[in-house]
Amino acid sequence: MIRLPIIAARLVSQKRSAATEIAEKVQYAALPYRLEPDGSVSLLLVTSRQTRRWVVPKGWPMAGKKPHQAAAREAFEEAGIIGSVRKRSVGGFRYWKRLQTTFALCRVDVYPLAVERLDDHWPERNERTREWFDRETAASLVDEPGLASLIQSFDPVRSQG
Repeated sequence: MIRLPIIAARLVSQKRSAATEIAEKVQYAALPYRLEPDGSVSLLLVTSRQTRRWVVPKGWPMAGKKPHQAAAREAFEEAGIIGSVRKRSVGGFRYWKRLQTTFALCRVDVYPLAVERLDDHWPERNERTREWFDRETAASLVDEPGLASLIQSFDPVRSQG
């Protein structure tokens, strides 16, 4: 009879462990932008490789690179973007990333990247499409609500630093 409370305590402990077992993975993204002659902001989105959804260039941390540097590298690899990336994140969002056999919860830290030019030859040019959109259209095209909100509130002047 003394064993019953011990078993119950173990079950409660197991439930707590299962609830906290989902650990977020971290990714870094670039938010590529340019200022238009009329003062508006355009954002460059790319398609994902498998589902062809509109996304921002993003990827996993890279050994020897700071987060903003990894974001800039992903922007080049995924869209041929060359520009000036900010060292401070303008925010982030969460999403479920599809892996081979499962899904992973990812937290994505986003770094503004002022696009200086687009290279015609980049590593993933045969796997992705890139396109410029105004802020409202870009926000409506991405699937992640947190990213859409970040796009809608993005102010390149305020994010300098």
